[in-house]
Formats: sequence, structure tokens, C-alpha cells
Amino acid sequence: SYISNIILLTQTFIWLGHVIALSSMYGTLESPNFPEPYPRQLELVWELSVPQGFRIRLDFSHFHLEPSYLCEYDRVTVQSDSELLGLFCGSESTDTESVPGNAIIKSSSNSLRVNFSSDFSDEDKYSGFRAHYTAEDIDECSEQSDEELVCDHFCHNFLGGFYCSCRHGYQLHHDNRTCSVHCSGAVYRERSGALRSPDFPGPYPKSSYCRFQIQVQPGFKVRLEFGPHFDVEDHPDAACPYDYVKVVSGSAELGLFCGSKSPGLIETNSSSVTVEFHSDDSGENLGWSLNYTTSGLSPGPTKCVPRPQTPPNAVLTPVQSEYSFTDHALFTCQSGLRSFQHVQITCLSDGSWSSSAPSCQGEDTHTEESVLLEVMTNI
Repeated sequence: SYISNIILLTQTFIWLGHVIALSSMYGTLESPNFPEPYPRQLELVWELSVPQGFRIRLDFSHFHLEPSYLCEYDRVTVQSDSELLGLFCGSESTDTESVPGNAIIKSSSNSLRVNFSSDFSDEDKYSGFRAHYTAEDIDECSEQSDEELVCDHFCHNFLGGFYCSCRHGYQLHHDNRTCSVHCSGAVYRERSGALRSPDFPGPYPKSSYCRFQIQVQPGFKVRLEFGPHFDVEDHPDAACPYDYVKVVSGSAELGLFCGSKSPGLIETNSSSVTVEFHSDDSGENLGWSLNYTTSGLSPGPTKCVPRPQTPPNAVLTPVQSEYSFTDHALFTCQSGLRSFQHVQITCLSDGSWSSSAPSCQGEDTHTEESVLLEVMTNI
């Protein structure tokens, strides 16, 4: 009749394109009128969401829809973000139809979309479906892969989330996942030594900056020798845009260096050299190492002339036929004499001595014995 048609059209309009948003931690989804037959020309969507750190688990306890080739007529689709997790119809699985059965469907994030649609026909009566959903904690730590680690070092899971921590000597980056180091501030004053990227020969940490300063005495120049194992992230079309090594010698800058080819030998003409190392937030490269040595700026070592002469009543060590730049001469007064105990002078880069040889004064008449005798006489 006319009235019944109006009621049917009204019901169809109510369900067509209707969206139900659910944000509780669990719940039930049912086709309209369940367990009675569902209406025709239906388009109904459930938007499920739970807090961050959880996923949604969905399972069907009843499923009875009109069967059709590739579910062209009535169907239920399940999506997580843009991923299709299921397309279901009928009451049993065939070559062209699929039913959820006892399968457990899990979202890839904290949201899930369930869409139910029916066509215009109602030749047979189908009871529809009932499904149940629950929020399930995501164990981010156990589900991380080697290709994309959730945390660089240590991952700690808790209900609804996780947090990262780092090994001793590392700091947690502001992204709360990356463990970085800030290896700056150390000054190397020895005439030879070694430098390397953190954790070498293992992968160096991400998002890190290192500044190594070599400062030796004026008159020396620093020589760097990078080892053959050099592995710093690079780019085929740009000059070291990600990670790099840079050498600063006085006002000159050498580099940037990256890739797999070692910089090899670098001669500087400075007693002060800085090696900078920068890494970005990605990559698993193995880093680099170098040894540094020093030598005099002139072609040969500077000689200090004249040789220091041993003053009276003193002992000179070491006694050498010649003294070169940075050599030391130590003077010691003989026992029983005063004025000084030890005086050291240094051969400078210009061939002069840092100071003149000291002198030892004559015998000290106020020895402990004479002072004691004086005291006893005055008693």
C-alpha cells in the first residue's frame, strides 16, 4: 500500500549512509534488526577508535548475508586506515566468496572501519551478522623489526604505550627513540694519538655530533692518516648531505668526506686541528678511524744552541750531544747546597732555551746539626 511504501522509504533513508562512531574499549556490532532479516538498500558504517597505543580486535559470532560473485550484492568490508582487511558475504566460503568464520581481524592502528551494504533485492531472508570488538594493547617492543626499530637501544612496553632508554654514555634524542652521543669538548695534546667514530667498527649512533680537537705545541704540524675502513652515509647525487667528516686546520677546511673511500693521508701546517663528525637520524654505517702524528714545521728538528752548560755544584740530566725542539734539560743542586732543588728548561721552536741555566749557591752553614747546636747552647 501507499502508507507501507512511505514507511519503507523512510527506513531506507534513515539507514542509507548512516555513520556510527564508537570510542569505547569494547562493544558489539549488529546488522539492523538482527537476528531478523536486515533491510535492503542499506549503507551503514561503524567508525571504531580506541586510545593511542592500542589496536582493535574484531571477530564475528554470526554471519549470514546474501551470497554473490565477488560479493557484488550484500557485503561487509573491514578497513584499517587505507588497508582492506576483509571483504565478506554469503554464509560459507567459496572460490569467489569469503566469510569471516573464526578469523580474528586486527587493525594496524587505533582505528577500524566496518562498512555494511545491501542491494535492492530481498528474494531470500538473511539474518545478517553480529561482531564483537575489543581494544588490545600493542606491544611495540616485541613487534619491532630489525629494519625499523622502535627504539635504538632499549624498549619498555606498558599498557597503552612504550618508552625508550639508552646505554650509559648516550642521551635520548628529542624524538624519544634515537640514542645519540655528543662527543665534544675533549682536547688531545699528546704528539700522537688515535680518533674514531663512536662504537667503531660497529654502526655509529644517529643524530650525533662529535668535535675532536688536537692542540699540540706551537712549532709542530699535525698529520692525519685515516684508516682504510671508511663507511659514512652518502648520496649519489649530492655531496655528503646526510653524514660527514670535516677537518679544520687553521683557517682551512678540508672535506666534507663521506661514502666508502677513505680520505687517506692529510698533511696540515698547523699545530691546531679540529675533526668534526655529524650524523643524521637514519642509516647503519660503520664509521671511520684515524691516527695522528706530529712533526716540526721546519725540514729538520730545530736545534737549541749553545748546549746548556752544567753550573758548579749542579747535576745536568740528560746529558746529550745536542738538544732539539721540545727536549728538556733538568738541573739539580748537589746535596748540602741550597737555592733550588730542581729546575727544568725547554728547547723552543726558535732554537733558544726557555730560560738560562740556574746556579747553586755555596755550602749552607745552617744545616740541621748547626741549628740544633745553636739552640742547645742558648739553653
